[in-house]
Amino acid sequence: QVQLVESGGGSVQAGGSLRLSCAAFGYTYSSGCMGWFRQAPGKEREGVAGIYTTDRSQYYGAYYADSVKGRFTISQDNAKNTLYLQMNNLKPEDTAMYYCAAGPRTADPRTCLTGGQYNYWGQGTQVTVSS
Repeated sequence: QVQLVESGGGSVQAGGSLRLSCAAFGYTYSSGCMGWFRQAPGKEREGVAGIYTTDRSQYYGAYYADSVKGRFTISQDNAKNTLYLQMNNLKPEDTAMYYCAAGPRTADPRTCLTGGQYNYWGQGTQVTVSS
């Protein structure tokens, strides 16, 4: 049974930083897309950051929503089977539940920020940014 477990969320003031982690159980991060998504109350889920590795576990590229470019960084540690999202200079509009996703359905880096791409999702971790 696959489990993705997020952690690292919390409440911070604007300008602060948080680092989210997503540990995978029953699933090994390997090739293809992995991603972070968020959903704020009353809003649709949006892709925040995605990372693509080749079938040789080589880093290929990272992809970001325009709203977080330059502030968020996605990374993965295959040895720890963990996906990360470093979030700096947080803004109140970043407030949302954040979810990690894995188990890509296609080998297409252009779909890393597409929710329908993924088979597995975590339960979410709340990020609240106050002004």
